[in-house]
Amino acid sequence: MIFIYILFLALGMFALIKGADMFVGGSSSIATRFHVPGLIIGLTIVAMGTSAPELAVSTSAAFQGSNEIAISNVVGSNFFNLLAILGICAVMKPMPVDNDVLKRDIPFSILITILTLAASCGPLLLHVNPFSLDVSQTAGVVSRLNGIVLVLLLIGYIAVLVIAARKSGSKADDVPQYSLGKSILILLAGLLIIIAGGQVVVYCAKEIARALGMTETLIGLTVVAFGTSLPELVTSIVAIRKQESGMAIGNTVGSNIFNILFILGVSATIHPVTVNIASCIDMMILIVVTIIALIFATSSHRISRIEGGLMLAIYFADMAYAIVR
Repeated sequence: MIFIYILFLALGMFALIKGADMFVGGSSSIATRFHVPGLIIGLTIVAMGTSAPELAVSTSAAFQGSNEIAISNVVGSNFFNLLAILGICAVMKPMPVDNDVLKRDIPFSILITILTLAASCGPLLLHVNPFSLDVSQTAGVVSRLNGIVLVLLLIGYIAVLVIAARKSGSKADDVPQYSLGKSILILLAGLLIIIAGGQVVVYCAKEIARALGMTETLIGLTVVAFGTSLPELVTSIVAIRKQESGMAIGNTVGSNIFNILFILGVSATIHPVTVNIASCIDMMILIVVTIIALIFATSSHRISRIEGGLMLAIYFADMAYAIVR
């Protein structure tokens, strides 16, 4: 029976990737009508599209009461985006990093992760011992009010990006063009496929976790996070091959921001998300590795191949810790 769940899990992930690709194509085509530049498209439209699988999975998990999957999917996807995707892209080709990403986007990503950690874990943070505490114990909750605040922060962030784009006078890069009607149709079809795929992935992941004796936190942090982050991986690799490092980095950093503000925000608004100690520890580690990535990028305004390799090593080390704890 478990093999059937694995098969449908793979089909669900394929639906997520295909749906995200359609969503990005339709929304990017619409965005060009407003002369949105490549970096901004990466930070907003593409980031939102490639984060759509995480949104589908986390909101589905919230509806089904699977809080561990809802939060660990967001945190795990951010780990994969930051360390694995940027690491792979940097190993392929050293990645120059835009000043706006260094001064605005990565620091903002760190700030909202800290705010989410403080809101969800609170005073318990003072007593956490990652190696002796019962990591399955409930630490706190991301309330509906917290979720609404996160969504409002996202709206403000997007407004800042749009204002910055207009002030710079940047114009949109070339992207596939469709008529307005076709763009909307492709966008809606992609969204429906993403929603269906998300439902299948959550259900199958829960059943596989039960069959293998894995916690929902672990399977959300690893298998589900990897599957829902495949669109970001594919998009960023294609962007690097097309010499579009700005879109690759913008997509990755933007997806991390969207995962916390939009996905966790919407999920918590739908249903308060309970957070266990394991997820609190993961958020603390995420803050540290994001700061490390910022240091790498700031040192020479690029991420080198060696630094990319170190980021990959950190990712695998963290996944090993998540499995054995």
